[in-house]
Amino acid sequence: MTARVYGVARSPVHGFSKRAVDEITLLERLGVEGDAHLGVTVQHLSRVEVDPTQPNLRQVHLIQAELFHELATKGLEVAPAELGENVTTRGIDLLALPRGARLRLGPTAIVVVTGLRNPCAQIERHRPGLLAAVLDRTPEGEVIRKAGIMAIVLAGGTVQPGNPIEIDLPPLPHLPLERV
Repeated sequence: MTARVYGVARSPVHGFSKRAVDEITLLERLGVEGDAHLGVTVQHLSRVEVDPTQPNLRQVHLIQAELFHELATKGLEVAPAELGENVTTRGIDLLALPRGARLRLGPTAIVVVTGLRNPCAQIERHRPGLLAAVLDRTPEGEVIRKAGIMAIVLAGGTVQPGNPIEIDLPPLPHLPLERV
């Protein structure tokens, strides 16, 4: 199966969910045009409170559509954009990518993976049981975060559902994703 963009979304205001749209425009070094998280410096409200000058490593939020199927098996129906992602993918294990992986989304847009989204209490307020469903543990007890990955925009462009996704892995050794 070829990796593809399944859906795209944005929201001009800070909130939990975003609005699914026909296309988004990624702006180099900034993020998603018209999205509340657009910017060179951090835009996530809780992080702005701590240090508004830190770099924005969370310009684009991606989630794999396969997560929605997994959640449905647990009785949690979730639609694309509902968990606040900008890009919903299909056919790619986002959580297995290393830090620094580059994803070409459509003809020109390229994002660089920075880390894992850390699900917070908002996800539980959105739907009870969802927080536990997007967290797991390895046999060694380490937390597994399934709520998607974060990226920065390396090259801008328009992204639409159906666009292919090409993956370019960084040189070895690969660094595992950590929460950002």
